[in-house]
Amino acid sequence: MLDGEQRAAVIGRLDRRGRLLWSLPKGHIEAGETAEQTAVREVAEETGIHSRVLRPLGSIDYWFVADDRRVHKTVHHFLLEATGGELSDEDVEVTEVAWVPLGELDERLAHADERRLVRRAAELLSDRCRDGAESA
Repeated sequence: MLDGEQRAAVIGRLDRRGRLLWSLPKGHIEAGETAEQTAVREVAEETGIHSRVLRPLGSIDYWFVADDRRVHKTVHHFLLEATGGELSDEDVEVTEVAWVPLGELDERLAHADERRLVRRAAELLSDRCRDGAESA
């Protein structure tokens, strides 16, 4: 999710060892929601930032263990633009939130798949700026 300065709102959560791991906001789709609506809702819940979807970025599939069973999860990511709100870590699942410049996300994000999506977002934004400059 981006603001006007090409920064992303990211969340930090403590892992089982007490390490703070940074990631993109995400969550499960509620009944009757589209993936886009879920993205906007989850970003608001986890960061306090209101946003709108600009375009899809891609999906990430992964497995994890919860309650002694393997769980498969697919997360749909979108390029979002901030429209309001205030950065807040009030969500009980979130330890910290931060605005991070796009160029620093490769070092900050804990998961390689998310770093790949952020690089794609940076390319899309670069293309968007270039297209805007060419049409001016």
